[in-house]
Amino acid sequence: MEASFPTTTLSVGGLQFTALEGSRSSARDRRRPLVLCLHGFPDHHRTWRLQIPALEEAGFRVVAPLLRGYEPSSQPIDDDYHTIRMVEDVLGFIEYLGCLRVHLVGHDWGAVIGYQVAARAPERVASLTAMAVPHPRRLASLAALRLLPRQLRNSWYMFFFQLRLLSDVALRRNDFALIDKLWRDWSPGFTPPAEEMRLLKRTFRQPGVAAAALGYYRDMFDPLTRAAAASRALMRARVAVPTLALTGADDGCLDTRLFDLMSADDFPHGLSLQRIAGAGHFLHQEQPDEVNRRLIEFLRRHQPADPGCD
Repeated sequence: MEASFPTTTLSVGGLQFTALEGSRSSARDRRRPLVLCLHGFPDHHRTWRLQIPALEEAGFRVVAPLLRGYEPSSQPIDDDYHTIRMVEDVLGFIEYLGCLRVHLVGHDWGAVIGYQVAARAPERVASLTAMAVPHPRRLASLAALRLLPRQLRNSWYMFFFQLRLLSDVALRRNDFALIDKLWRDWSPGFTPPAEEMRLLKRTFRQPGVAAAALGYYRDMFDPLTRAAAASRALMRARVAVPTLALTGADDGCLDTRLFDLMSADDFPHGLSLQRIAGAGHFLHQEQPDEVNRRLIEFLRRHQPADPGCD
């Protein structure tokens, strides 16, 4: 049965973003420290359905928005899906929600965006939790190259998505069967609830959503524009906030050993790298109790005295 959550609309930069909230919505509860949860691909905001109640019970307010493009109201007319734009969106979310500082939690693309938000505006981020994607700064090293053959094989989809029209058709084919394949490959042995996959595909069937999701990958390879240059600069930047990096030991998308290449030098306010046994890429859904326990412990350790939420 579908677990329901209240929704709110975040208005940022002329776009409208639907977000899930926890069940507590009184003025008093809105002053709780805010955890902003960012989803990845192929996914949507309901990916956090197993974290929202636990975080609320632990004393936090939770908001989980759909990212840029994942609904018609948040699709920009210029089809700009460079990560710098999602960074601007997230900073707009923080401003719209009336908080000086928030805890950022990101999975997959949400983790990539989280690293960049924390690099650009560390004063707005109390802590960062990045799941399933390591910070990319060290991934061009010789140590990374030793893992490259296996990782290139895992990353076939990123190159396939550069084939316009062909990959657009393939993503939609047979009721988005490619989404089912990616989930199976990336989290071996894990079967997400059928109702949740139905709701996920409903998100992708909305006008423009599939094209927007592929746009993230296509703009990542853009060599020319200022937005691309700004995105790449943030991709390499140090992250000056306390950071928890979580990886599933059996991740079939990004080899878990890539996390071992991350350097504490790139996290001057601290890095905690933790590996979740019995989990793949969607670790927060596969092992929610363990992920929630570690996440809540980390958030409590790095709670600002005054998050400044209205």
